[in-house]
Amino acid sequence: MAPSADLAELPDPLIIPRAEHPISRKDIDREALKVMHRLRDAGFSAYLVGGAVRDLYLGKKPKDFDISTNARPGELRTLFRNSRIIGRRFRLVQVFFFGNKIVEVSTLRCRSEFEEGDREEDEVLAHNNTFGSEAEDAFRRDLTINALFYEIENFTIIDYTGGVADLNNRIIRIVGEPDRRIVRDPVRMMRAIRHAARSGFTIEARTWQAIIANLDTLRLCPDSRVRDEFFKDLNSGACAPWCRLAVASGMFFLLLPCYDGIISREAEEPSGETSLLFALCRVIDRLHASGNPLPEHLLLAALLLPWGQARFDLLHLPAEGRETFAFSRTLRTQIDAQLEHLNVKRASREEITSLLVNLPVFVRHGAEQAWPGWLKRKSYFPDGLLLFQLYQEALGGSPADLAPRPESAAPPRSTKPRTGKPRQPRAESRTPAFSGKKGGIFGLK
Repeated sequence: MAPSADLAELPDPLIIPRAEHPISRKDIDREALKVMHRLRDAGFSAYLVGGAVRDLYLGKKPKDFDISTNARPGELRTLFRNSRIIGRRFRLVQVFFFGNKIVEVSTLRCRSEFEEGDREEDEVLAHNNTFGSEAEDAFRRDLTINALFYEIENFTIIDYTGGVADLNNRIIRIVGEPDRRIVRDPVRMMRAIRHAARSGFTIEARTWQAIIANLDTLRLCPDSRVRDEFFKDLNSGACAPWCRLAVASGMFFLLLPCYDGIISREAEEPSGETSLLFALCRVIDRLHASGNPLPEHLLLAALLLPWGQARFDLLHLPAEGRETFAFSRTLRTQIDAQLEHLNVKRASREEITSLLVNLPVFVRHGAEQAWPGWLKRKSYFPDGLLLFQLYQEALGGSPADLAPRPESAAPPRSTKPRTGKPRQPRAESRTPAFSGKKGGIFGLK
């Protein structure tokens, strides 16, 4: 098989000996070391790869310790009896340990699973021919800082793509030719921006220009992949710097098109809705750092609040009446359209609508510093109060308080024994409310 253009001339790697890098075995997960030692003792290569090497080099604690080897999945299953094979187009082996700990082991690959459709003329790539060399595996990765290997035999770092220099210089760079790599897998744009935001790194000029030039290719990705990456961005602990980069690149308007025309990506000093959006993202980051990440519906409600205010003058809506009911239906239709491509569940969209529609109630009573009993009995009160607190903190008020959430003010049930004639159960044949869909309530048969 002819090599692809990206792999036509592979350079010799930079080998960094133990004395010249900061990674120590004592900082590597014990179970990951066990897997690597067993692979080495069985005659296979064993490398710590990806984000674990990056984070250890930067002095951070990795979230996961992933391992690559030249052993095939079947050989790994034989070597590790406490394991299973997962994946369809490219197989991983999960090795299980006590305490529900899992170490993932992959076989070195020759190209990304999402690049198989991009082939040279007359080149045929069989689906089972995805295994490759150490160098090929490095060059199929997304960013140079994620393409490093730490090998267990001599405790060295192996660098084919210049990732160590980029770590030292605090640079985010896509491996290979940025335009071509992005077209092959547009999600790489999202990863580049997320890692730049999370680490405070600068995106290299060619990579940045390629992101801006190829933004529309993100529409070709499966919705599920875009959704997963989007919520990783929001829950990264760096939502505010991510938002600034996403707005500046234009990616933000692909993910949340409702903001197109409402905020500007050229603004030097953000004001109005842009300022409120960034302030809400900073609140999200503070809560994440304190160990209180927001659930999906509250995250999205907070992100959509500046849009709702700009589009509908949300905070000045009447608190009740026919106008409010009609507006809630209009808002729900708008939210459905704006979040359709992110595969947000219907229940979450309903909760987002309820939170935004009822926010003016919290703003009015919050100014009075008193929560009426009828409001405290509403099912949406805990989340509505939290969204109000997020909004107040974004405006410079007191920090939002997540612990504990307010309990409903509904009176407790009586423990006295019931007297008199027992209540008759409702007839089973009672006709349910019409749902508007086939199959009865909620469309169930």
